[in-house]
Amino acid sequence: MLPLPMTTTKDIFDLTERPPLGVIPERMHAQVIRQDRFGDPITAFQHEVVPVPELKPRDVLVYVMAAGVNYNNVWASLGVPVDVVRLHKQSKDGGDEAGFHIGGSDASGIVHAVGSDVTSVRPGDHVVMHCGQWDIEDPDIAAGMDPAFSNSFRIWGYDSNWGSFAQFTRVQEHQCLPKPAHLSWAESAAYMLEAATAYRMLSSWHPHTVQPNDVVLVWGGSGGLGSMAIQITKALGGIPIAVVSSDERGEYCKSLGAAGYVDRTKFDHWGRLPDWREEKTMTKQILGFRAFGKAIWDILGERRNPRIVFEHPGQDTIPTSLFVCEPGGMVVICAGTTGYNADVDLRYLWVRQKRFQGSHFANAAEAAAANDLVAQGKIDPCLTHTYEFNEAGLAHQRIHENKHTNGNVAVLVGARDAAEK
Repeated sequence: MLPLPMTTTKDIFDLTERPPLGVIPERMHAQVIRQDRFGDPITAFQHEVVPVPELKPRDVLVYVMAAGVNYNNVWASLGVPVDVVRLHKQSKDGGDEAGFHIGGSDASGIVHAVGSDVTSVRPGDHVVMHCGQWDIEDPDIAAGMDPAFSNSFRIWGYDSNWGSFAQFTRVQEHQCLPKPAHLSWAESAAYMLEAATAYRMLSSWHPHTVQPNDVVLVWGGSGGLGSMAIQITKALGGIPIAVVSSDERGEYCKSLGAAGYVDRTKFDHWGRLPDWREEKTMTKQILGFRAFGKAIWDILGERRNPRIVFEHPGQDTIPTSLFVCEPGGMVVICAGTTGYNADVDLRYLWVRQKRFQGSHFANAAEAAAANDLVAQGKIDPCLTHTYEFNEAGLAHQRIHENKHTNGNVAVLVGARDAAEK
C-alpha cells in the first residue's frame, strides 16, 4: 500500500533540506516569473516562496534535484509569443489562478508523494521527467490517437505551470521515467526535452525516418537540441552533418559523431526570400543556396544532399533547408528561434516532391525510447555547465544572447553539486 501524503508542522524546508517522503510542507522555494517582470530572463526570474501545488488523483509530486534549461522559458520570460501566466488561467482543465509561472520542462528528482490513483511509481523512486502533458481521459487518446495530436497536449513548465525550477514539481504519472543510474542528478536533468524532441523528429515521420547511410543536416549542431540529434542520427546509422557558428563549435559536433560541419557565418544569404519577380536578387539568393549545398558535398566527398534536414531556426534558414534537401526528402521543424514567418519557394517543394513537416515534442513511448538510448550509453547528455539555483535567470539570459556553452546546461535545486548521484 502506498504511503499517503502527509502535511507537516514545518512550513518550509531549506533548499537542500529534503523532507521525509510523503511529508509535504505548505510552501517551497521557486524561481518565479510574473507578468510585471516580463523582459530579459535575468530580471524576469526571481527567487520567491510560493505554495506547494496540490495533487490530483493521477498526479505525482517530485522533489526536484536538478532542472534542465531550454529555450522555451526564454520565451516565457519575455512574455512573447505567449503570455504564459494568462495562458495558465485559460487552461481547459479548470485554469490556474496562481498568478505566476514556474518554468522548467526538464528535471531529475525523487518521487515524494503520489495521488490516490497512481500505480506506476512509488515514493522514493529516482526519476527523470518528460514534458508532455495531456488529458488522460480524452476519449480519442484512449482510442489510440497519438497524444501529441490531442488538443489537450501541452508542455509542462511552459504551457502549464509548476515546472522544475522549484523544490517540488507536479507532473502527471506517465511523465516519470527511470533515472539512468550512471548519471548524476544534473546530467539526468539536462537531456529529456531535447532528446525526445529529436527522437520524434528523426524516427516518427514515416517513411522519412533515419535509415543507414542517410545524410542528415542538423542546424545548431552544438546546442542542446542539435547535440542530441547528432547522436541519435549516429545511433540510427545515419551520417550527421552539423551547421554551426564557429570552428570550435564544429569540432565539438565532430566529437559527438558528426561527419563534418558547415560554418554558417561564412555565408550571407540568410533571411526571408525576396519577391520571386526580382530576378537579380532572387538569383543572388539561389547562388547562396548552391554554395551552402556545395559545402555539404565537400564534407561528404560526393554530390549527395541531405535526405532529412533537422530544423529549428525557422525564418532565416528555411529557404536554404528546402533547397538543399534531396528530392523526395524531408525538412522537419520543431521551433522558430529566428522568427516564425518562413518563406518557401514552392517550385522546389512540389517539383522535387519534398516534405515540410512540423514536429512538437514527443509522446510517452518516444520519450521512453530516447531515455533508453541514454540509459544504454548511446547518447551522452552533453552537460557542459551547471548553475546554482539563484542563477536560473542568468542561465536563460545566456541562451537568449547565444552566449551559452555547447551542449546542455542544468540548474541545481536539491542536489548539492553537479556530481551528486
